Amino acid sequence: MPDTFVPASRKTLAACYLRTRARTERLCAPLESEDYQIQSAAECSPPKWHLAHTSWFFETFVLMAHAPHYSPFHPLYGFLFNSYYDAVGDRWPRQARGLLSRPTVADVYSYRRAVDERVLALIDSADEKTLSATAHLIDLGLNHEEQHQELLLTDLKHAFGHNPLRPRYAPPNEGTLPDGSPGAWEHWSSGIREFGHDGAGFAFDNEGPRHRAVVSAFVIASRLVTNNEYRQFVDDGGYTRPEFWLSDGWAARRLGGWSAPLYWHRDGSGWLEFTLRGMRPLAPDVPVCHVSYYEADAFARWAGARLPTEYEWENAAGLRAVDGNFLDSELLHPAGGPAYYGDAWVWTASPYVAYPGYRPVTGALGEYNGKFMCNQMVLRGGSCATPAGHIRRTYRNFFPPDARWQFSGLRLAKDAPV
Repeated sequence: MPDTFVPASRKTLAACYLRTRARTERLCAPLESEDYQIQSAAECSPPKWHLAHTSWFFETFVLMAHAPHYSPFHPLYGFLFNSYYDAVGDRWPRQARGLLSRPTVADVYSYRRAVDERVLALIDSADEKTLSATAHLIDLGLNHEEQHQELLLTDLKHAFGHNPLRPRYAPPNEGTLPDGSPGAWEHWSSGIREFGHDGAGFAFDNEGPRHRAVVSAFVIASRLVTNNEYRQFVDDGGYTRPEFWLSDGWAARRLGGWSAPLYWHRDGSGWLEFTLRGMRPLAPDVPVCHVSYYEADAFARWAGARLPTEYEWENAAGLRAVDGNFLDSELLHPAGGPAYYGDAWVWTASPYVAYPGYRPVTGALGEYNGKFMCNQMVLRGGSCATPAGHIRRTYRNFFPPDARWQFSGLRLAKDAPV
């Protein structure tokens, strides 16, 4: 995140702000009042909390620091809607966010309106020095809100998927399914490559600094692993054969009672899959998703392959267009195809650690990424729930290796033949 950021114009910055904030609320439009409150797991959050937290971010890091004579909207909202910023102050426990029946949904929307009014007023009236100091914070806040747009959908899917009624977030939409064309192996030579963000445009601090690394020759699959391919692993007893699993993965499988990807359900001799558009027969040629790193790694071993490192993925993504099935397509589920981006996040074999020379930004915002560089694995490429403008080649997502509730899938890799 740069020390200074100069937007194209005040009008452009305001338009981006309004567009991003409006999309979050459009995503909530199909919800009933009861849906705003539900929290189905400690790692998930209620939609109401997402709406409030993204507003708290702008209030805390933009308005309270730079808006003249600003007073917090409510004296306790900083405590209720802080996520993990210890430098900002204490916070309500994450696993108890679903207990907050108050403030009401109406109160939270009023909070959003008030924050929006003051941010837009600041953009319009700030002098050039203040605008320069706040514009990159607003840009960060908008990218932060786009992250929460994806989280809002995945958290809702988790809640709906655990409801015996299997409620739909959106009406059925069959769309066009892939034709099941076989994938291919792409060969890449060894060499010294540059990785990380080059400084042009927005990036999170964990995407840099740009640096060189050696990549050995490798091959990587031209597409993501499909449901049909993963089903063969399941049918071959993959979830009962410890020889394919890491020790921690085998323990997580046993503890969680895993026997298939999250949201797969047996229907006689076949399978159904729960989606944001309801239950449907498992589409064989659609990319598998909602698998943990442990499951992805076990499948790769069973298939005689491995997961790519994040350097291999970024090298293979190369100069390919950032194009694919994102949130903007409104499919709300993987669709398949040869794209390197979209559909499902790709688990990599790389632990989430700092790049050489990385330094988190100063102040509370230094907690955004750096403090999570432990016990997490890197994912790349975005998913069907990621806003299209949010993703880029150098984007580094990260989750614990047992996480399954995100749209996470896998792409196979191998060492190149000698």
